[in-house]
Amino acid sequence: MGILKRFQLDGELALVTGAASGLGAAIASALAEAGAKVACHGNRRPAENTARQLREQGYSAQAFSADLSSAEGAAVLYGDVAQAMGEPTILVNNAGMIFREMAEDYPLSAWEAVLQVNLTSIFQLCQLAGKPMLARQRGKIINIASLLSFQGGIRVPAYAASKGGVAQLTKALANEWAGRNVQVNAIAPGYFRTTNTENLQNDEARNRQILERIPAGRWGEPEDLAGAAIFLASSASNYINGEVLVVDGGWMAR
Repeated sequence: MGILKRFQLDGELALVTGAASGLGAAIASALAEAGAKVACHGNRRPAENTARQLREQGYSAQAFSADLSSAEGAAVLYGDVAQAMGEPTILVNNAGMIFREMAEDYPLSAWEAVLQVNLTSIFQLCQLAGKPMLARQRGKIINIASLLSFQGGIRVPAYAASKGGVAQLTKALANEWAGRNVQVNAIAPGYFRTTNTENLQNDEARNRQILERIPAGRWGEPEDLAGAAIFLASSASNYINGEVLVVDGGWMAR
């Protein structure tokens, strides 16, 4: 197979969580353009707009809603997708939440909510998607990590803990599943221009500090994740296992 054909996703079905906007919507669009059918998940922000835009471009996409902050949310989502579109061959765990507060005042309820959405639901979806992938000995799982998989951050103890957990979970699953031809990897985005970072972008001093450290000299745009997502979702990455691919404009190299 020619190298460019190895990046094609014809015949694949991708489930992308948190696909209503931002990074998830950009990843869903890229996967569709590469040939995959896409199940677009949303919760507080419905993913129907993303799915509709993809259908208008001639791609196959459907929207699904599920509350991943609930212990039952992952099973509900996976069941709905499997019934409507079939078993996903690609899973992108992008949905996440963040809560900011000084560590000494951080409420336990916020800690538990962030860990449920950012880590536990990812494990649940990996289990649900992983079993049929392992049975057919073929599948791709991409978890969205963060720079805070490596760094501690400030005023986000639950987010940092959850994203550190995502990186380690990715490696743990890769150790068990790589030999059965299911590749589990992660992407760690740097500072991207999304609604989650609006406060930082609008803070003149913090925005300047961030840009001064990024060698590329700019915030990432959601489309900057497209190439990494396609690579890790395609057969071009069949020998990549347990990788946490940093896409950060050079932040971690500084």
